Amino acid sequence: MRRFDASLRAFALWDLAWCLRFNHAAAIPWLCSPLRAASRLGDGIFWYALMGGLLAAGGAHAVGAVARMVLVGALGVAIYKWLKARTSRPRPYQVQTAIRLGADPLDQFSFPSGHTLHAVSFSILAIAYHPATAWLVVPFCLAVAASRLALGLHYPSDVLAGAAIGAALALGALLAF
Repeated sequence: MRRFDASLRAFALWDLAWCLRFNHAAAIPWLCSPLRAASRLGDGIFWYALMGGLLAAGGAHAVGAVARMVLVGALGVAIYKWLKARTSRPRPYQVQTAIRLGADPLDQFSFPSGHTLHAVSFSILAIAYHPATAWLVVPFCLAVAASRLALGLHYPSDVLAGAAIGAALALGALLAF
C-alpha cells in the first residue's frame, strides 16, 4: 500500500508541476488571448457551427456524421457531469494560489475536462466522415485542450481523461452504427 500511496503522490506532483507550467504560458499576452478564444469557442459555438457547415455543404450526406456528433455530445455531457459529481475534484486555481484563473469556469469541478472530451470526440467523428476537415478541427482540438491547462481550469490528468473518454465515445459511435 505504501508503494501505491507514493505513486499517487508522485503523480499528483507531476500533475501540479505541468499544470503550473501551462498556466505560466497564460501570462504571455499574445498567447493568452487566442487560448481564451479557443476555450470560449470550445463551449460549443465552434462545434455547432461545424455541424451546421457540414449540413449546409454536405446535405443528406452529412446527416449521419452530425447525428453521431449530437448523440456523442449528449452522452459526453451525461458522463462528464456524472464523473464531476462523483469525484468533486477542485479546479487547480482553487487549490494552488500560484495558478492564475484565465477564464470563468462553466461548472464547479475539474475532473474530467468536458471541453477536451467534446473536442476530441467531435474531431474524430468529423474527420472520419469528412477527412478534409482535419486541417481545421485538429489544431482547434489541440488549442482547446491546451487552453484548459493554460487558463488554470484543469490539470493535465483532467485533459487526458477527457480526451480518452471522448475518443472512446467517438470510436464507439463509429463502431456501433
